[in-house]
Amino acid sequence: MSPFKLYCFAQSGNAYRAALMLELCGLAWEARFVDYFNGETRTEAYKRDVNEMGEVPVLVDGELKLSQSGVILDYLAKKTGRFLPDDEAGRREVLRWILFDNHKFTSYFATLRFMVGLRGEGENELTAFLRTRARAAYAVADKHLQASDFLVGDRPTIADISLAGYIYYPERAGVVVEDYPALARWAGRIAALPGWKAPYELMPGHPLTLAETP
Repeated sequence: MSPFKLYCFAQSGNAYRAALMLELCGLAWEARFVDYFNGETRTEAYKRDVNEMGEVPVLVDGELKLSQSGVILDYLAKKTGRFLPDDEAGRREVLRWILFDNHKFTSYFATLRFMVGLRGEGENELTAFLRTRARAAYAVADKHLQASDFLVGDRPTIADISLAGYIYYPERAGVVVEDYPALARWAGRIAALPGWKAPYELMPGHPLTLAETP
Protein backbone atom coordinates (compact mmCIF):
# COMPACT_ATOMS: atom_id res chain seq x y z
CA MET A 1 0.00 0.00 0.00
CA SER A 2 1.32 3.43 -0.94
CA PRO A 3 2.08 5.71 2.00
CA PHE A 4 -0.26 8.54 2.82
CA LYS A 5 0.80 11.96 1.59
CA LEU A 6 0.19 14.98 3.81
CA TYR A 7 0.41 18.52 2.52
CA CYS A 8 1.69 20.46 5.50
CA PHE A 9 4.20 22.87 7.00
CA ALA A 10 5.69 22.93 10.47
CA GLN A 11 4.01 26.05 11.82
CA SER A 12 0.47 24.81 11.12
CA GLY A 13 -1.27 23.32 14.13
CA ASN A 14 -4.10 22.22 11.88
CA ALA A 15 -1.63 20.17 9.86
CA TYR A 16 0.01 18.95 13.07
CA ARG A 17 -3.23 17.27 14.13
CA ALA A 18 -3.22 15.17 10.97
CA ALA A 19 0.52 14.44 11.14
CA LEU A 20 0.26 13.45 14.80
CA MET A 21 -2.66 11.12 14.08
CA LEU A 22 -0.65 9.41 11.34
CA GLU A 23 2.27 8.94 13.75
CA LEU A 24 0.17 7.72 16.65
CA CYS A 25 -1.51 5.18 14.38
CA GLY A 26 1.88 3.96 13.11
CA LEU A 27 0.95 4.66 9.49
CA ALA A 28 3.44 5.13 6.68
CA TRP A 29 3.24 8.68 5.37
CA GLU A 30 5.28 11.29 3.63
CA ALA A 31 5.17 15.05 4.06
CA ARG A 32 4.71 17.30 1.07
CA PHE A 33 6.01 20.68 2.23
CA VAL A 34 3.70 23.59 1.43
CA ASP A 35 5.51 26.93 1.23
CA TYR A 36 2.74 28.85 2.95
CA PHE A 37 4.82 31.86 3.96
CA ASN A 38 5.75 32.51 0.34
CA GLY A 39 2.17 32.26 -0.82
CA GLU A 40 1.86 28.74 -2.23
CA THR A 41 -1.63 28.15 -0.85
CA ARG A 42 -2.85 31.34 -2.54
CA THR A 43 -1.78 30.27 -6.01
CA GLU A 44 -4.31 29.18 -8.61
CA ALA A 45 -2.34 25.97 -9.14
CA TYR A 46 -2.63 24.99 -5.48
CA LYS A 47 -6.33 25.80 -5.35
CA ARG A 48 -6.93 23.90 -8.57
CA ASP A 49 -4.79 20.84 -7.92
CA VAL A 50 -4.67 20.49 -4.12
CA ASN A 51 -7.38 22.33 -2.18
CA GLU A 52 -9.84 24.88 -3.51
CA MET A 53 -10.01 26.41 -0.02
CA GLY A 54 -6.32 27.34 -0.20
CA GLU A 55 -5.45 25.62 3.08
CA VAL A 56 -3.48 22.85 4.73
CA PRO A 57 -3.69 20.09 5.74
CA VAL A 58 -4.60 17.94 2.78
CA LEU A 59 -4.34 14.17 3.09
CA VAL A 60 -3.96 11.97 0.03
CA ASP A 61 -4.78 8.27 0.29
CA GLY A 62 -4.51 6.76 -3.15
CA GLU A 63 -7.16 8.45 -5.28
CA LEU A 64 -8.82 10.01 -2.24
CA LYS A 65 -8.01 13.58 -1.25
CA LEU A 66 -9.28 15.07 2.02
CA SER A 67 -9.04 18.52 3.57
CA GLN A 68 -10.04 19.98 6.95
CA SER A 69 -8.30 18.44 9.94
CA GLY A 70 -11.50 17.21 11.61
CA VAL A 71 -12.47 15.29 8.49
CA ILE A 72 -8.98 13.82 8.23
CA LEU A 73 -8.98 12.76 11.88
CA ASP A 74 -12.38 11.11 11.50
CA TYR A 75 -11.30 9.31 8.32
CA LEU A 76 -8.09 7.95 9.83
CA ALA A 77 -9.85 6.90 13.03
CA LYS A 78 -12.45 4.92 11.10
CA LYS A 79 -9.85 3.48 8.74
CA THR A 80 -7.62 2.27 11.58
CA GLY A 81 -10.23 1.65 14.27
CA ARG A 82 -8.23 3.80 16.67
CA PHE A 83 -8.98 6.88 18.78
CA LEU A 84 -12.75 6.57 18.52
CA PRO A 85 -15.17 5.73 21.34
CA ASP A 86 -17.17 2.53 21.20
CA ASP A 87 -20.70 3.92 21.17
CA GLU A 88 -22.78 6.51 19.37
CA ALA A 89 -23.08 8.76 22.42
CA GLY A 90 -19.31 8.86 22.71
CA ARG A 91 -18.95 9.68 19.02
CA ARG A 92 -21.33 12.60 19.39
CA GLU A 93 -19.31 13.83 22.36
CA VAL A 94 -16.12 13.60 20.30
CA LEU A 95 -17.77 15.68 17.59
CA ARG A 96 -18.92 18.21 20.20
CA TRP A 97 -15.36 18.77 21.41
CA ILE A 98 -13.94 18.94 17.87
CA LEU A 99 -16.47 21.63 17.00
CA PHE A 100 -15.65 23.50 20.21
CA ASP A 101 -11.98 23.23 19.32
CA ASN A 102 -12.40 24.62 15.82
CA HIS A 103 -14.78 27.36 16.90
CA LYS A 104 -13.10 28.54 20.11
CA PHE A 105 -10.23 26.55 21.64
CA THR A 106 -7.97 26.71 18.59
CA SER A 107 -9.41 29.53 16.51
CA TYR A 108 -8.74 32.37 18.94
CA PHE A 109 -5.33 31.14 20.02
CA ALA A 110 -4.12 30.26 16.52
CA THR A 111 -4.93 33.75 15.25
CA LEU A 112 -3.26 35.34 18.27
CA ARG A 113 -0.16 33.17 17.86
CA PHE A 114 0.07 34.05 14.17
CA MET A 115 -0.15 37.77 14.85
CA VAL A 116 2.07 37.99 17.93
CA GLY A 117 4.23 34.86 17.91
CA LEU A 118 4.99 34.60 14.20
CA ARG A 119 4.45 38.07 12.72
CA GLY A 120 5.74 39.86 15.80
CA GLU A 121 2.92 42.39 15.95
CA GLY A 122 2.57 44.62 18.97
CA GLU A 123 -0.29 44.54 21.40
CA ASN A 124 -3.57 46.17 20.42
CA GLU A 125 -7.29 45.81 21.06
CA LEU A 126 -7.57 42.82 18.75
CA THR A 127 -4.73 40.84 20.35
CA ALA A 128 -6.16 41.59 23.79
CA PHE A 129 -9.58 40.37 22.67
CA LEU A 130 -8.15 37.19 21.15
CA ARG A 131 -6.11 36.43 24.27
CA THR A 132 -9.12 36.90 26.53
CA ARG A 133 -11.23 34.56 24.40
CA ALA A 134 -8.43 32.00 24.11
CA ARG A 135 -7.93 31.97 27.88
CA ALA A 136 -11.67 31.51 28.38
CA ALA A 137 -11.69 28.51 26.04
CA TYR A 138 -8.66 27.03 27.80
CA ALA A 139 -10.48 27.43 31.11
CA VAL A 140 -13.46 25.47 29.77
CA ALA A 141 -11.23 22.55 28.75
CA ASP A 142 -9.27 22.77 32.00
CA LYS A 143 -12.43 22.51 34.10
CA HIS A 144 -13.65 19.52 32.11
CA LEU A 145 -10.30 17.77 32.45
CA GLN A 146 -10.28 18.19 36.23
CA ALA A 147 -12.69 15.24 36.35
CA SER A 148 -11.22 13.03 33.61
CA ASP A 149 -7.89 12.11 32.08
CA PHE A 150 -9.14 12.62 28.52
CA LEU A 151 -11.91 14.63 26.91
CA VAL A 152 -14.22 11.71 26.15
CA GLY A 153 -14.16 8.53 28.20
CA ASP A 154 -11.11 6.98 29.80
CA ARG A 155 -8.82 6.84 26.77
CA PRO A 156 -7.64 9.30 24.13
CA THR A 157 -9.79 9.99 21.08
CA ILE A 158 -9.54 12.23 18.06
CA ALA A 159 -11.11 14.93 20.24
CA ASP A 160 -7.87 15.00 22.26
CA ILE A 161 -5.75 14.97 19.11
CA SER A 162 -7.76 17.87 17.73
CA LEU A 163 -7.37 20.05 20.84
CA ALA A 164 -3.67 19.17 20.98
CA GLY A 165 -3.08 20.88 17.63
CA TYR A 166 -1.56 24.08 19.02
CA ILE A 167 -0.74 23.03 22.58
CA TYR A 168 2.92 22.11 22.00
CA TYR A 169 4.08 25.14 20.02
CA PRO A 170 6.55 27.37 21.88
CA GLU A 171 5.00 30.62 20.61
CA ARG A 172 2.43 31.09 23.37
CA ALA A 173 1.62 34.81 22.90
CA GLY A 174 0.67 35.08 26.58
CA VAL A 175 -1.59 32.00 26.74
CA VAL A 176 0.43 29.63 28.91
CA VAL A 177 -0.66 26.01 29.20
CA GLU A 178 0.87 25.68 32.68
CA ASP A 179 -1.61 28.28 33.95
CA TYR A 180 -4.26 25.56 33.56
CA PRO A 181 -3.09 22.61 35.72
CA ALA A 182 -5.57 19.98 34.49
CA LEU A 183 -4.96 20.97 30.88
CA ALA A 184 -1.20 20.79 31.44
CA ARG A 185 -1.49 17.29 32.92
CA TRP A 186 -3.62 16.25 29.96
CA ALA A 187 -1.01 17.63 27.55
CA GLY A 188 1.59 15.51 29.33
CA ARG A 189 -0.56 12.41 28.92
CA ILE A 190 -0.94 13.03 25.20
CA ALA A 191 2.81 13.63 24.85
CA ALA A 192 3.44 10.28 26.57
CA LEU A 193 1.53 8.31 23.92
CA PRO A 194 3.71 5.97 21.83
CA GLY A 195 4.65 7.69 18.59
CA TRP A 196 4.11 11.26 19.83
CA LYS A 197 6.38 13.93 18.37
CA ALA A 198 6.39 17.70 18.75
CA PRO A 199 5.25 19.68 15.70
CA TYR A 200 8.64 21.12 14.79
CA GLU A 201 10.09 17.59 14.88
CA LEU A 202 7.31 16.09 12.81
CA MET A 203 6.76 18.40 9.85
CA PRO A 204 9.06 20.26 7.44
CA GLY A 205 9.61 24.00 7.28
CA HIS A 206 11.11 24.96 10.65
CA PRO A 207 12.72 27.23 11.69
CA LEU A 208 10.94 30.00 9.88
CA THR A 209 8.99 33.08 10.82
CA LEU A 210 7.19 35.59 8.68
CA ALA A 211 9.87 38.13 9.52
CA GLU A 212 12.43 35.90 7.77
CA THR A 213 10.49 35.55 4.52
CA PRO A 214 11.29 37.74 1.50
